[in-house]
Amino acid sequence: MAEFHEISPNASAPEKLLNWVDNRFPLTKLFKEHMSEYYAPKNFNFWYMFGSLSLLVLVIQIVTGIFLTMHYKPDAALAFGSVEYIMRDVPWGWLIRYMHSTGASAFFVMVYLHMYRGLIYGSFRKPRELVWLFGCAIFLALMAEAFMGYLLPWGQMSYWGAQVIVNMFSAIPIIGPDLSLWIRGDFVVGDATLNRFFSFHVIAVPLALLGLVVAHIIALHEVGSNNPDGIEIKANKDAKGIPLDGIPFHPYYTVHDIFAVCIFLFVFCAIIFFAPEFGGNFLEFNNFVPADPLKGPLHIAPVWYFTPFYSMLRAVTTEFMYFLDAAVVLAAVLAIVKGRMPMIFKAVIGGAAAVLLVLMVQIDPKFWGVVSMGGGVVIMFFLPWLDNSPVKSIRYRPDWHKYLYAVFVVDFLILGYLGMLPPTPVGGRVSQVGTLLYFGFFLLMPWWSRLGQFKPVPDRVNFKAH
Repeated sequence: MAEFHEISPNASAPEKLLNWVDNRFPLTKLFKEHMSEYYAPKNFNFWYMFGSLSLLVLVIQIVTGIFLTMHYKPDAALAFGSVEYIMRDVPWGWLIRYMHSTGASAFFVMVYLHMYRGLIYGSFRKPRELVWLFGCAIFLALMAEAFMGYLLPWGQMSYWGAQVIVNMFSAIPIIGPDLSLWIRGDFVVGDATLNRFFSFHVIAVPLALLGLVVAHIIALHEVGSNNPDGIEIKANKDAKGIPLDGIPFHPYYTVHDIFAVCIFLFVFCAIIFFAPEFGGNFLEFNNFVPADPLKGPLHIAPVWYFTPFYSMLRAVTTEFMYFLDAAVVLAAVLAIVKGRMPMIFKAVIGGAAAVLLVLMVQIDPKFWGVVSMGGGVVIMFFLPWLDNSPVKSIRYRPDWHKYLYAVFVVDFLILGYLGMLPPTPVGGRVSQVGTLLYFGFFLLMPWWSRLGQFKPVPDRVNFKAH
């Protein structure tokens, strides 16, 4: 049984209440461990505010989602009308709906920036591999949450977007048709699909998302935060065991994050009140038209935060597969001829290449497009084991590494832009090149991340008061 701590009879009422709670729940202990006595590096910059902002947007989405659920009807005959009812007749319903729709895009903006910060400063490296894996799982759950929520307004783009995405699963050999049927709950996207997507969107996926966020934060606070220099501050401590280059998260970084929250809310509110559709990127114009199963939009495309991966899907054609077949053969030949390894390993590589080549020839390119789209997300999980650089942070890597990261970002943006547009021959070629650059960045990382002249990493963090 836990030991009770007594308090002076002359203590104030709030102190007595806090002591009563602490004797039954570790409130003060949790606050100290994760806030006032959690020492974070003192050289955080603006890149380190996007994690807290992501958490803020998650809270906004949950709160607004609860209020939307009070008036929304998950019925194919009533869903679109219930959204219009929320927008027109529910007091402040338009504001809640726009906060939720804008919050979805804001969530992805914050998460993409948060992941990019981890990429350039090596926040996925030892001992933070699990922090990164939880973060990637959050990203995957967020994509599932956004996709299922996108169907709920039951507009034209919601309906046909879901139709296209769900039908992609049918390209999986053997289990594909049954899997797509199970996801839809019917032979076409209809009332059963809407009901199950609603259930997953408001209950199952948010619970998984919250659990992953808690695991992400616990894992982070167990190993400590990374910093722009990529230096472990726990390596230099004073006589009391406090990192010399660390400062308490509260109040220093809580104030830092409150400032970031104010700036974010200013921009967030400006979009909500003046441009909630954001030119058709946050809320497509076709989605203000009720779903019509007999007539689809001229151009079907997902929301902007899915479009880079959608471009990867469209990039894989029969012609593109010929190029990939040649690449597999060439890679296998080079590995066998140039590789310094036992003959058994060379035989395994040759056999694996032959099997892969047969599969690539026999299976429909549509399936490999789905693999490409999913692989664009899954490959991020392996990043801690792909980067062989002797230093973590981009600050101490060769300058050409910075240009490589810049090319990767530009490539990702171009893929996203092309994913919004109708397919064209030129756009298809650019998407194919962009897809190769995207996967090449990760798959060749074990090689290129070791190259170049690296700068010496200091023993202590670089910090200038500001």
